Amino acid sequence: MFPCDKCGLCCQSVSKSPIYKELDRGDGTCRYYDDEKRLCSIYDKRPLLCNVDAYYDTYLKDQMSREAYYQMNLAVCEQLKNAKK
Repeated sequence: MFPCDKCGLCCQSVSKSPIYKELDRGDGTCRYYDDEKRLCSIYDKRPLLCNVDAYYDTYLKDQMSREAYYQMNLAVCEQLKNAKK
């Protein structure tokens, strides 16, 4: 399972990628992000795009290793965290 630390930065950065355009509530944050709880309000039913493991299993398992995909996602996490500093 992807080691998400639930920082919420990916949910607050949907405007950085065109594939998440439909999730943007207009301020760059996902429309399902709960600002008060700092968590996804539909986590158990979140879109496939937002589920690292399910997305990998559906689209990428025959193209790359799970570890390589996790490393790519973790690198983006680090970029978001570094940009926030």
